[in-house]
Amino acid sequence: MPIYEYRCEKCGHEFEQLVLGRECPECPTCQSEKVCRLMSSCGFVSKGAGGQTVSASAGSSCGGCAATSCAGCGH
Repeated sequence: MPIYEYRCEKCGHEFEQLVLGRECPECPTCQSEKVCRLMSSCGFVSKGAGGQTVSASAGSSCGGCAATSCAGCGH
């Protein structure tokens, strides 16, 4: 079951919520249904060429960017 990260467009509160099916989350702070899903950061370790270990974090290069992809903000 997926846990998504959201930001409330009304009060700016960021939160995580388990979402089942087409359920629409609401902000736990102000109960607004105007929320946008954020791009989650995740880390991984991969074996590169020659057996080298490569670590990466798949976050936004913009730090505070709320776009759902890097193509969304033009950076």
